[in-house]
Amino acid sequence: MARPYYKPSEDTPTRTLESHQVILRPLVTEKGVQVSEELNQYTFEIAPVATKLDVRRAIEELFDVKVASVKTQTRKGKARRYRFRNGKTRNWKKAIVTLADDQKIDFY
Repeated sequence: MARPYYKPSEDTPTRTLESHQVILRPLVTEKGVQVSEELNQYTFEIAPVATKLDVRRAIEELFDVKVASVKTQTRKGKARRYRFRNGKTRNWKKAIVTLADDQKIDFY
């Protein structure tokens, strides 16, 4: 079942993030490098409050490329132990950005 579209009212304050606040760091992994070569997709850790539109705008502005699509995931923190205490790593958000066919980001 599809979720209904949420449209904020005029009373809702909107916050705009700067491009350098949206993209926290690129995620460079073996799988990420392989996917970037084969499917032209790049993975970034993003701010938890960032939307897909924020990510698209930030990538296009920072790297001067054309973004085809953006997929986001909210990753849950993992349970960890430290000495005699139980804890949890922080939750974080990641974006998988697909670029247009003729575009490339070179940060490796």
